[in-house]
Amino acid sequence: MSTPVAGSAHVLHVLRAERIKLTTLRSLWITPLLALLLTAGVTTAIGAAIGGKDHSITDDPSVGVFYGLNFGQAALACFGILLIGQEFNTRMINVSLTAVPRRNRLYGAKLALGALVGLAVGTAGAFAGYAATAPGVWDGPALLRSAVAGVLYQALLVVLCLGATALLGNLTAAMGLLVPTVFLLSPLLGGVPGVRRVVQFLPDRAGQYALRYADDPQVAYGHWTGLLIMALWTALAAYGGLRALRRIGAK
Repeated sequence: MSTPVAGSAHVLHVLRAERIKLTTLRSLWITPLLALLLTAGVTTAIGAAIGGKDHSITDDPSVGVFYGLNFGQAALACFGILLIGQEFNTRMINVSLTAVPRRNRLYGAKLALGALVGLAVGTAGAFAGYAATAPGVWDGPALLRSAVAGVLYQALLVVLCLGATALLGNLTAAMGLLVPTVFLLSPLLGGVPGVRRVVQFLPDRAGQYALRYADDPQVAYGHWTGLLIMALWTALAAYGGLRALRRIGAK
């Protein structure tokens, strides 16, 4: 009979097992890499095309800095979905729960790993965005807030998608709902005057507002409040995912 492992050591073992899954499954490690390449590559291409003519593609320089995020976030959302959705799709979630009966511990390890990868991609993407734009956009009191929000937004997006996928318990449903919403539906509806008042409270819209330098009089909250709204959505999705995971195999 195996000797029980100390609690803290057991947590590290679970984290290590999740890291091994990430590094050995191509579909897992390639999606955050693709997210970074899209985020940095599109921003660099736009910056090179604009050159010295302008510091951004709108009056708000942050739009130019984070323009590539509009494309990279779709891959990042897929990463959050795949972190747990792939196990639902292959029924390996039952094997994982047998190996780690404490669902809180298994789920927490997945959330922590997703958040860390999101922070890494966000940090590299923000650095690349500022490096690809003219130095003139680096001035102003909103710089630090925008840069920090650009990093946190991507970590929150991964955790949000992971939690929502655990709540749905289905990879296909999560892909069909979350990716189009983040990549297409939410941005399109945000431009419709009558609907914008409601859409601005969606997690991606609220989180991206925190990236902006300028204030928007049509937005009902402040920049940091926007990030808080996204964090609340993320916490709700993560909690819902945990409740759903606890029901798997429960008598």
